[in-house]
Amino acid sequence: LDKEIPQSVLGVQTLLGVGRQSLLRAAKDFRHTLWKGSAFAALHRGRPPELPVNYGKPPNVVNILSARQLTGCGRFSHLFPTSTYQQMKMHKRILGHLSSVYCIAFDRSGRRIFTGSDDCLVKIWATDDGRLLSTLRGHSAEISDMAVNYENTLLAAGSCDKIVRVWCLRTCAPVAVLQGHSASITSIQFSPARKGTTRYLTSTGADGTICFWQWHANTMKFKDRPVKFAERSRPGVQISCSSFSSGGMFIATGSTDHVIRIYYLGSESPEKMAELESHTDKVVAVQFCNNGDRFVSGSRDGTARVWHYHQQEWKSVVLDMATKMTGNNVASGEDKVTKLKVTMVAWDRYDATVITAVNNFLLKVWNSSTGQLLHSLSGHDDEVFVLEAHPFDQRIVLSAGHDGNIFIWDIDKGTKIRNYFNMIEGQGHGAVFDCKFSPDGHKYYEKIPDQMFFHTDYRPLIRDANNYVLDEQTQQAPHLMPPPFLVDVDGNPHPTRFQRLVPGRENCKDEQLIPQLGYVANVPNRILRFTRIFQLLK
Repeated sequence: LDKEIPQSVLGVQTLLGVGRQSLLRAAKDFRHTLWKGSAFAALHRGRPPELPVNYGKPPNVVNILSARQLTGCGRFSHLFPTSTYQQMKMHKRILGHLSSVYCIAFDRSGRRIFTGSDDCLVKIWATDDGRLLSTLRGHSAEISDMAVNYENTLLAAGSCDKIVRVWCLRTCAPVAVLQGHSASITSIQFSPARKGTTRYLTSTGADGTICFWQWHANTMKFKDRPVKFAERSRPGVQISCSSFSSGGMFIATGSTDHVIRIYYLGSESPEKMAELESHTDKVVAVQFCNNGDRFVSGSRDGTARVWHYHQQEWKSVVLDMATKMTGNNVASGEDKVTKLKVTMVAWDRYDATVITAVNNFLLKVWNSSTGQLLHSLSGHDDEVFVLEAHPFDQRIVLSAGHDGNIFIWDIDKGTKIRNYFNMIEGQGHGAVFDCKFSPDGHKYYEKIPDQMFFHTDYRPLIRDANNYVLDEQTQQAPHLMPPPFLVDVDGNPHPTRFQRLVPGRENCKDEQLIPQLGYVANVPNRILRFTRIFQLLK
């Protein structure tokens, strides 16, 4: 009986029990029954009641709305069932870079999208209509990470050329060129902390150092020299990841020497406050929770740890990836690899659960307080390096991987809601390297070209001693050049109706939207040459 219909409270044997505690219980007694409309209008401690776990289909929307009119409140999960996400679809596919795009970000308002690519360019796109707004040139190697400040005025990009470049989002002018690393930039973060007008940008590198760049909130001026910590316990150590606490007072970093380091920004100058050496292999992911002082770390040793500060020391709850689901919830593929490794970690929106991606292609959902394994999610066919929680719906998590799949998951029920496969015509699938939810999740696209480049995107640059750049042909700073023409991947100008999508050309006459002979004549060869170079590099 206990096996077929488990008790609510295990181990209590009594003839006086009722419901699931009764010794006379039968399966037919626990089949789901539909609630009447009045049940939704009831309030428990001032809130609408939670639906039973086995309720089945989403409740009738008429009953929900009627109850909300009577009580003045409603549960988001009642009004917006997870089945709604099945309607998600791809709005637009745009070819805008000549090589892989490894980073993507929204600005704080959700109105702009930033893409950073291996073709050394950062591009800015409008979220509402998908048009190309600007191309930020200057880097000479692959873009490795990007960050937007909390005032929504600056964009910083780190690159494999060892440099961090910062641009003004209002004018697209370069604000700073920060040179403090001797190897590739691995992560960059703006601190959320506000201390008068003092702000910090942090960068970590493959040289094993973390740099704290101080800047002024009003003037947007950066100090030339950072506060730098060199954390090389042995040659070749890299800092691979970093994450700020929600208030910005703490930043945690993970390194290839298995150590997690925590820095404090509440003093006059940033200072290191702890080194945590519990992992036995490389730490590849760290992520602070959305509210509070906990963070999760993921390692190639096959564990993740949820850390919290208690009685003057950091303590952790261990999440062992070898833990398996029991009963009917076993996921296929549990034993695909011999040595389990964590590839990515994430929190749900309200920090109740931690999600880990494992190199056996499974996602595991854990109770963040107890470390209990709640669900094993299968569906991916290759390693997952993207885990993204929905910005306001705690039930929803997005995952994407090198198998070209993007999945939307309901982590409450442990079920798959929707998936998208990134098929590239004639080439098979394309690996997905980054994904982001917009802050509000609602975007619309008008008719725009499928290929969008500016004719100036790949023009040669000249550099001064401080690594600021000028366009070689016009001898002008890129942000001061006239509005460029919109072209396809072969350098052919788009029709005049599309040229009005370029900022600064919205009100031009038709004759001003047709490039002069020779103005873009050298573009096709240049773009094709760059295409061939990147193909050879790949």
